[in-house]
Amino acid sequence: AGKGVRARVVSLPCWELFQAQDQAYRDSVMLPELSARVAVEAGSGFGWERYLGMRGRFVGMTRFGASAPAETLYEKFGITAAAVVEAAEAQLG
Repeated sequence: AGKGVRARVVSLPCWELFQAQDQAYRDSVMLPELSARVAVEAGSGFGWERYLGMRGRFVGMTRFGASAPAETLYEKFGITAAAVVEAAEAQLG
């Protein structure tokens, strides 16, 4: 918001429930005309490509096996506000 960028934030806690909705509803949530998309997941990016499209960016874990407090792991795996901003700015060119 501070840079004049309009953003839309969507929480998608259950893919199965979302996919069970009709196409009109899904399109109203994930606007088809928007191709600049960033997903943030404190886990694997597997499956996000169906919502991100070819240009989308994923901020999250790319491997497993670490154990530490959540904040430490977020830093280690790059799941930070700065990483989300960077991914979004890269989408906007």
